[in-house]
Amino acid sequence: MAIGRLVLAGCILIWLSACTFGVPLDSRSARGVEVGSIPKTSKSKSGNPSSYVVMGKRYYVLDNAAGFVQRGMASWYGTKFHGRKTASGEIYNMHALTAAHKTLPIPVYVRVKNLENGRSVNVRVNDRGPFVGGRIIDLSFAAAKKLGIIVAGTAKVEISALRAGQNPAREVIRTIPLTDKTEQDVPLFIQMGSFGSKINAINLLRDLRDANELAAAISELRTDRGSFFRVRVGPLYDIDEANAVIRRLKNKGFVSVRIVVQE
Repeated sequence: MAIGRLVLAGCILIWLSACTFGVPLDSRSARGVEVGSIPKTSKSKSGNPSSYVVMGKRYYVLDNAAGFVQRGMASWYGTKFHGRKTASGEIYNMHALTAAHKTLPIPVYVRVKNLENGRSVNVRVNDRGPFVGGRIIDLSFAAAKKLGIIVAGTAKVEISALRAGQNPAREVIRTIPLTDKTEQDVPLFIQMGSFGSKINAINLLRDLRDANELAAAISELRTDRGSFFRVRVGPLYDIDEANAVIRRLKNKGFVSVRIVVQE
């Protein structure tokens, strides 16, 4: 009997797709709205129970999102669930502007503002989650990139529900014209230091890892004068995101930092 209950609980978790969320790969209306008015939506056939239980906790789905505002931590995810079904029955596309929320009706459009750097993005909520303590919304890779939280992984945000017919202003994402290549082809890095001795680079890398800077790594540059071991955080694909990472690093006591371009 106990085994049967465990199997049932597992099926519920899979159905809810706690960490999977997204939109059809070819659905234009599901890609989030950055320009133009918010489209009218109706509740999907799946993903909208009056309540559900995950890991022993019951969540109550809102009947509507009118006036909904919430602050808390946002997270994101990338390729693992790309192409899989969401709680709404749609297919997750990591390059679409979508998100997962525990209690908002599905689908609904919301504006997510990164309170740490002021950037905003409009997303279409069409899945359930995140079920990790302290997090209120899971963002697609594309949405997280626009908010500048790819490297950090999380950020404090404000969620505001958008009304049908509302015409939110489009956010302008600044980039730097580094070369004739596309921005995607020219990643940025935050260089923390360059050393002739590898042990010095390893010590700095250890300090960064202890400060929870998990995107830090060592790269070796071979020259006529010998090898240099550079400690860098990245890659990053947006100058605003890079500046936000620099501010975070300086707040942690890492002062000698600068933006560099991958050779």
